[in-house]
Amino acid sequence: MSRNIIVTGAAGALGSAVVEKFKREGYRVIALLRPDADEVSEEADDSYEVDVTDEKSVTEFVKEYEMQYGDLDAIAMIVGGFAMGNLEKTTQKDMSKMIQLNFFSAFQMVQGFLPLMKKQQKGTFLFVGARPALQLKDATSSIAYALSKKLVISLAEILAEEIKGTDIRSHIFVPSIIDTPANRESMPDSDFGKWVNPAEIAEAMHYAVNTPSLRNMTFKLYGGV
Repeated sequence: MSRNIIVTGAAGALGSAVVEKFKREGYRVIALLRPDADEVSEEADDSYEVDVTDEKSVTEFVKEYEMQYGDLDAIAMIVGGFAMGNLEKTTQKDMSKMIQLNFFSAFQMVQGFLPLMKKQQKGTFLFVGARPALQLKDATSSIAYALSKKLVISLAEILAEEIKGTDIRSHIFVPSIIDTPANRESMPDSDFGKWVNPAEIAEAMHYAVNTPSLRNMTFKLYGGV
């Protein structure tokens, strides 16, 4: 029987690393890509264009997934975005955008696939948080980002309560700065060696999925930052 994992944001730097890791370990990887964005995930077994922030789009994909694949071992919810802005300069529009990208992209997937995992009585949700959501001194310069990621962490924690007594698990992965081309371009004078390699996060996710004794953990991957 195939082990199935869904990876949202599969074409990005972190998403690609997660796809590559799980594919290498024998999983069937189902990649979710942005509609009309001309994205590809070459390592994935199958790819779908799904707006994971949209309830209708996710609902339609859930039905398609259940018909095509049946069981689900894990969902890695990688879709997200970042924005600078302190309390005085952050607008409601800025806040809405971050919540849409970071929170609703996870919320819709949890809401859509929790019934399937409850039916199976197993499965793993993999959330991506951010250090500013845990360390307030880091949040002052990116408040919309920090608050939206705080919502993601709270969602993972509430889900952990919801799934008590089952073999469903909810893990959170909290990086500092991920070493991506976009981050290098925006912070060219930084010491990239201190940042977190996407492959390291992918390794941690694989370890979490394949270690049943770990229950609802928060993995802090801060590197040297």
